Amino acid sequence: MKRKKVKVNAKAKLHAKMKTTKRKIMERPFDLVIVGYGGQGILSLAEIIANAAFMQGFDVKQTEMHGLAQRFGALQCCVRFGKKVYSPLVRKGNANLIIALDALEAARAVLVLNFSSKNKSVVLTDSFALHPGPMEETLEIKTLISEMKKNVKSVKVVDASKITERLVGETSMSNIFMLGYALKNKLLPLKKEIVWKAITQRLRPEFLEKNKKVFAEAFKL
Repeated sequence: MKRKKVKVNAKAKLHAKMKTTKRKIMERPFDLVIVGYGGQGILSLAEIIANAAFMQGFDVKQTEMHGLAQRFGALQCCVRFGKKVYSPLVRKGNANLIIALDALEAARAVLVLNFSSKNKSVVLTDSFALHPGPMEETLEIKTLISEMKKNVKSVKVVDASKITERLVGETSMSNIFMLGYALKNKLLPLKKEIVWKAITQRLRPEFLEKNKKVFAEAFKL
């Protein structure tokens, strides 16, 4: 008995190939580095993202590294999530995304700590710098951003601190704004509703209204 040859639509073949490729990519851990200073909500942001990734079904590892264990001490957090993650540390040149709540710390993560790679890494940084200094130092920040662009896939600079201060009268929620911006621009492979659930679980109820406003504003840019 002869079997009939079934013609496979070229479009269906392409769709199947894309699904297979996507599945393979998702099996690789997503490597995130968050940098800034103590008191900027770095740890809270890392915990929110780690919890959201866990709720979305990923294996998650998280760690923190800091020079001075005090307010305004430089701080880096690594969050890795995927099908299976064995180490919490992001290796040099392996970061998919660097979220920086300070422009100078963004430059340090790229140019000194070497978390990034030219073909892989995206840097999302606040335009804010904790120690802006005189005009010469401000110009230096612009130079550092230009240097970063030579060493990563792309750099996105956002006025997160200025926007949150205008919206809610303070800059302490710029971490939530940056998170919303990352989701809106598909820099993080996480779902908006799950991330918001993680936010509500991490923050105090009295702070949720302002954070919700800031989070929503990020999706308007």
